Amino acid sequence: QVQLVESGGGLVQAGGSLRLSCAASGRTFSSYVTAWFRQAPGKEREFVAAIRWSIGAPFYADSVKGRFTISRDNAKNTMYLQMNSLKPEDTAVYYCAAHNNLIRVASGNYDYWGQGTQVTVSS
Repeated sequence: QVQLVESGGGLVQAGGSLRLSCAASGRTFSSYVTAWFRQAPGKEREFVAAIRWSIGAPFYADSVKGRFTISRDNAKNTMYLQMNSLKPEDTAVYYCAAHNNLIRVASGNYDYWGQGTQVTVSS
């Protein structure tokens, strides 16, 4: 059984930075894609970034490109999201997700989800 556990959320002022972590367990992720999604109150869950675990190739939503960086540490089985130049519109619950397929931006493609971590950016 795959388990994903997010951490690192919190309250930060606009322009600040946070780093989210997603610790994965239950299997090896060499053939997996892992991703970050976010959901703000009253809005649908949206794609943020994804990475192919085997080669580390990242893919970003336009809204975060140049500000967020996704990475993974194979030895620790952990994925990260470094978020810089945060804006109030980045406020949301951030989720990590995984599936054994290509990078997809639709949340329905992902089989495994974490419980989420709250990120709040004040203006």
